[in-house]
Amino acid sequence: MASPHPIAGLQNIAPYIGGESELTGFDRVIKLASNEGAFGPSKKTLEALSSSAHDFFRYPDGDCNELRELLAGKNNLPKDNIICGAGSDELISLLCRSYAGAGDEVLYSAHGFAMYPIYGRTVRATVVAAPENDITVDVDQLLGRVTNKTKLLFIANPNNPTGTYIPKSEVQRLIDLLPKTVLLVLDAAYSEFVDRKDYSDGAEFVTTNENVIMLKTFSKIYGMAGLRLGWMYAPDSVIDIINRMRSPFNVAYSAIVAGIAATKDNKFLKLSQEHNKKWLKWTRNSIRTLGLEVPDSVCNFVLVRFPQDSGGKLTAESADNFLKTKGIIVRRMGGYGLPNALRISIGTGEEMEITVNSLKEFMSL
Repeated sequence: MASPHPIAGLQNIAPYIGGESELTGFDRVIKLASNEGAFGPSKKTLEALSSSAHDFFRYPDGDCNELRELLAGKNNLPKDNIICGAGSDELISLLCRSYAGAGDEVLYSAHGFAMYPIYGRTVRATVVAAPENDITVDVDQLLGRVTNKTKLLFIANPNNPTGTYIPKSEVQRLIDLLPKTVLLVLDAAYSEFVDRKDYSDGAEFVTTNENVIMLKTFSKIYGMAGLRLGWMYAPDSVIDIINRMRSPFNVAYSAIVAGIAATKDNKFLKLSQEHNKKWLKWTRNSIRTLGLEVPDSVCNFVLVRFPQDSGGKLTAESADNFLKTKGIIVRRMGGYGLPNALRISIGTGEEMEITVNSLKEFMSL
């Protein structure tokens, strides 16, 4: 029977699969699979949502003016160069739809966020993955794969799922050597967790270049993943194009309200940063004492690497299955080219202690 045909190639795209959220048979499930904020939204954010719920039947401000003004003031950026989206995911999609198409190339780092190649393929572009150096973005490998067909280059800095980052000197070197016709997207989703003097979230490079943009999100440190809110700082020309491409009310009323409250809540931001700094270090060091490899991470998660050849016993898969028997959900990394690794988000202190003790039990089997 005849039926409508989708655009060629879409059937070959493997859909993104998010981290698991539920386990049956447990009164309590510890979910550490998706790098969500350890505390959830702040009290002030929840209060703002509750007090404004009676207005949710209204259309939101399509330009997110109050939120953009607050973001501009907090980050010392021009308001007119900020645009908000339904998560940074939507902005990545809009960038691909606006700047790449059939015959073009979208370049990214091999262990980068899975949505970069997925969105690249949706616009029928060729996606190119550059190898990394010790699970860290390699500027030379990226530059070596730039061609006259390259339209977009995505870098998550710091990177998910590796937790590693490149210093601002390397970002500057990449910009200096990158053709000005290539749009460099610096995805700083985890920037608020970074405590390194040689790191930059990328804003300074947007200010001085016409082919660089920065992405940020409220999904991580602000605990608002379910509300879908992200933002982009970009040159005038990019802002103009994305405003033409986006939906008129692309950010929900509730997300705007929550974003405004969260942006104002500096106390919660600092609390989350201090909590992550403490428990990231504790978790990394504790798991290392079990004989497992845990690269240094500057994010709100650790990557735990299991032996490549352990006779089928001490594998990432078997560890994941064991943790599930304890009501703990973490994330396998096979889809990111790291089949021997698990990613474990930093939750509450109690959750991390339970998880590490469970891993210790697994290693002693």
